[in-house]
Amino acid sequence: MKMKKLVLVLVVCIVAGHLYARPKNDPIILISTTYGDIRIRLFNQTPLHTNNFVKLARKGYFNGTLFHRVIRDFMIQGGDPDSRNAQPGQLLGDGGPNYTIPFEYNPALFHKKGMLAAAREGDDVNPKRASSASQFYIVVGKVYDNAGLNKEEMRINTMQRNNLMYNYIASDKSLSDKLAEYRKSDTAAYTRQLKQLEMMADSLYKKQKQYVIPEAEREIYQTIGGTPHLDASYSIFGEVVEGMDVVEKISKVATDRNDRPLENIVMKVTILKRKEIKKT
Repeated sequence: MKMKKLVLVLVVCIVAGHLYARPKNDPIILISTTYGDIRIRLFNQTPLHTNNFVKLARKGYFNGTLFHRVIRDFMIQGGDPDSRNAQPGQLLGDGGPNYTIPFEYNPALFHKKGMLAAAREGDDVNPKRASSASQFYIVVGKVYDNAGLNKEEMRINTMQRNNLMYNYIASDKSLSDKLAEYRKSDTAAYTRQLKQLEMMADSLYKKQKQYVIPEAEREIYQTIGGTPHLDASYSIFGEVVEGMDVVEKISKVATDRNDRPLENIVMKVTILKRKEIKKT
C-alpha cells in the first residue's frame, strides 16, 4: 500500500511539473505585502493578460492597492484601484481601467492551488467572459475527493449551459429588453421566460460534448487542491512559484460580511529583473 501511495504522489508531481514547466523568458512578478513576498510566473501562452498585467505593473498601477476580497479555502483577490486609500468598510470590487481583456482560455491551464487568474463580472452580464483589466485572484482552494469532483463537473456543465443562454439573450436586443422589463415589473413572466430559455439552452448543450475533468487534473485536485468549478470559465495567466505560504496566511485573515479583510493588506507589485528571477 505504501509503495502505491508513493507512486501516486510521484505521478502527480511529475504531471504537475510538466503542465507548469515554463520557458525562462516568462515574466516573473513580485507582490510584496506585510505578510511577506509572493513570486508569480506569468504565462507567455496567455499574451493578452500577461502583457496587460506587465504594462500596468511597470506603471506602478497596483502599488498601494489592497487584497480587498479574501475567502478562506477559495482565493484572495486584489487589483482594484479604488482600494487605494479606501475607508474602512468601504465596498470594493468595481474599480479598474476603462477596458476589458478578451477571454483567453487555454485547456492546459486549470485552477489548481496557486494559479493566478483574472476576475470578471458574471456570465449574466458578461456572456463573453471578458476579464477585468486589473483585478486578479490567486487560488487557494481545497482538496477534493472523487464524489466532490463529480459535483464540480456537473456545476461546470451547468455554467456552460447557462452561458449559452446568456449569449443567446445578448444577441437578441428585443429579447434582452423584454427580460429587463419583466425583471422590473413582472416577476412571474420573467421566471417563465427564463425557464423556457433554460430548457432551450439545455437542449442545445446536450448536443455538445460535455465538460469532463481530465484524470491528470483530478489527481492534482485530490492531492494539491484548487477550485475546479472555475475551470473553462476564467482566464488563467500565471502561477505562484514562491510564497504560497503568504497567500495562505492572507486567505485566513478576519473579514467583514463583504469578505474584505478588517486590516488593510497593501501590495506593491514589481517585475523582477533577470538576475532576480534566477533566485526562484
